[in-house]
Amino acid sequence: MAHQTVRTSPAGSERALSAAYDTALLDLDGVVYAGGQAIAHAVESLLTAREGGMQLAYVTNNALRPPQVVAEHITELGVPTEASEVINSAQAVARLISEQQPAGAKVLVIGGEGLRIALRERGLVPVESADDDPAAVVQGYGGPELQWGRFAEACYAIARGVPWYASNTDLTIPSGRGIAPGNGAAVEVVRIATGAEPQVAGKPLPPMHRETILRTGARHPLVVGDRLDTDIEGAYNGQVDSLLVLTGVTDGAQLLAAKPEHRPTYVDADLRGMLTGQPEVVAEGEGFRCGGWTARAGESLELDGEGEALDGLRALCAAAWTHAGDGACGLDSGKALAKLGL
Repeated sequence: MAHQTVRTSPAGSERALSAAYDTALLDLDGVVYAGGQAIAHAVESLLTAREGGMQLAYVTNNALRPPQVVAEHITELGVPTEASEVINSAQAVARLISEQQPAGAKVLVIGGEGLRIALRERGLVPVESADDDPAAVVQGYGGPELQWGRFAEACYAIARGVPWYASNTDLTIPSGRGIAPGNGAAVEVVRIATGAEPQVAGKPLPPMHRETILRTGARHPLVVGDRLDTDIEGAYNGQVDSLLVLTGVTDGAQLLAAKPEHRPTYVDADLRGMLTGQPEVVAEGEGFRCGGWTARAGESLELDGEGEALDGLRALCAAAWTHAGDGACGLDSGKALAKLGL
């Protein structure tokens, strides 16, 4: 990957982001929906962006549900969506396997139906046992019904030298009842038992970004997500711009402490941020101003002024990220964020 300049401030944009970029690469949970229900303003914002000419694509690390099922869910929420507009880590890992294994190769599946569909799409043959002589093992999120014995099958094959692939390594996954173990937790079970390391395809790694670009044909995409360590880092690795929305897992303190690879290009409250320009953050004396707020880094992060809370957060990002350089800002941000109600 080419060298990247360290971002020290959120960027501004005179044009609405939906006009400045040709394709939105949208994460789902925490961005479009939460617990299966649409997040406030998401449906109207997506429809407006598409009516204005922006292509929408939904990019998820969840390998369990096939694209058709995900597309039907988004359609039910109010945004008509085709299966071709959904890209998941099962597709990315299936392509990775197909490029390294011969056509028609057997692949031992530890996961759900989404993996099997993606493998067949690439001319590979899903199998269920280590005794089926698989050429590869692939592991993806299988839901709470995945039986413990499936991990043993993976271990038996990997111990024989069969290459191991994982759709993604997210340790957790959100559910309607709270945070549940994700595929990364299941991958750790096999890693501990075998001492092996899988090839991983999902966000934030390049195979997922490549799969997305190949399927969408995007020339000037904008990654839209709620997680710093998958969505924003994936955009960084793909060298494309990103919009962080604060409707999911990332809070203000985490954003201010972000390492360079976790710093988004833009920050906004929700998907309405796609439909507007983004205010500039300007250096002013020893601090940074955005809207009616001025932020500076002293013994802690300090904030003065009034106005829109998001403008204050953007100014604080500039102060924190500039202070941190290529590291993570360790200054206390509690009082400054409290002024913004964040």
